[in-house]
Amino acid sequence: MLISPPLSLYIHIPWCVQKCPYCDFNSHALKADIDEQAYIRHLLADLDADIARFNIDRPLYSIFIGGGTPSLFSSAAIKQLLDEVFKRFKPDPDPEFQVEVTLEANPGTVEAEKFNGFYQAGVNRISIGVQSFASDKLIKLGRIHDSEQAVRAAQIAQDCGINSFNLDLMHGLEQQSIEGALDDLKQAIALKPKHLSWYQLTIEPNTSFYSKPPTLPEDDVLWDIQEQGFKLLASAGYKQYEISAFSTGEEYQCQHNLNYWQNGDYLGIGCGAHGKISIPTENQIYRTVKVKHPKGYMDDEREHLDQIHTVPDAERPFEFMMNRLRLFKPFSLDDFEAATGLSRETVIDPLQTAKNKKLVTENNGYWQVSHFGHRYLNDLLSLFL
Repeated sequence: MLISPPLSLYIHIPWCVQKCPYCDFNSHALKADIDEQAYIRHLLADLDADIARFNIDRPLYSIFIGGGTPSLFSSAAIKQLLDEVFKRFKPDPDPEFQVEVTLEANPGTVEAEKFNGFYQAGVNRISIGVQSFASDKLIKLGRIHDSEQAVRAAQIAQDCGINSFNLDLMHGLEQQSIEGALDDLKQAIALKPKHLSWYQLTIEPNTSFYSKPPTLPEDDVLWDIQEQGFKLLASAGYKQYEISAFSTGEEYQCQHNLNYWQNGDYLGIGCGAHGKISIPTENQIYRTVKVKHPKGYMDDEREHLDQIHTVPDAERPFEFMMNRLRLFKPFSLDDFEAATGLSRETVIDPLQTAKNKKLVTENNGYWQVSHFGHRYLNDLLSLFL
């Protein structure tokens, strides 16, 4: 039986100083000053429409302000936005519960100096897009900061009172050696973030790198980087709880992303934002996509919603597994039924096949992807198509 899961909110701010060649997110290079007030007005109208559309009457579990580069906004604008958002949701019944509010930030010095203002505005977690500490790699990645600015941003985040900050770091960069990738990781660890996102650069369609691909390390080198990096992180006290996410304790895990991966619900507002809402009384799961381009999204004559559709029963097993198998935490078939509204019989056969192939393990009714399964995750997921 489909059960209403925790509700998160994703807010997309699409502008960047410049578009990075590897980025396939909906981001747009700045060509003029941002009209913060106009965009906030449209974000709130977008949110109000979703609340009415799905008859939302439950508290928020988490908020994630992503982009683009949300830290281009002033702290006053972020405070105004968050204040208005919280007015629209009932408080959590647990008075001790604190909604996790994450904001993505560029390590550039000017934006890093805003961190205290963001904290005062209600942000309690910052995710800093470092990507690398090597100057030559940052240039090739199209980043506008240098390694000194990245270090300074982490120090400011640590000093301003924010509960937790994350460093985003890539590996498998152009002509990157194992030593170079591990040096990046060591520098990140030295900054003592409570959370690290460490993931391999992939070449995505509709990016500059796709049309002019860089020379990336061979697969064997990539695998060695990953294996040695995992050992380095573990020895430094970081526990891997998802394919590319590591924290120094459960309390520092990204609750917003956990809600995604555990098939929770989320409203998505802003240019090109995606949302997913479960309606147990209808046994339906809805997905939404908002108008992608800022000009269209901020057109007062146009609706913010671009697409809405229901997730067919046939697609629900794959969607569940695509998210849940990212986690290093077992799941039960009760979890599957609650998230999909489908019978457990739907996935018993493919799960057994995956077990026979040693892609997953099963212990007392709890299923978990194996180390081997993580390496061949696409093969594992294909069993649920």
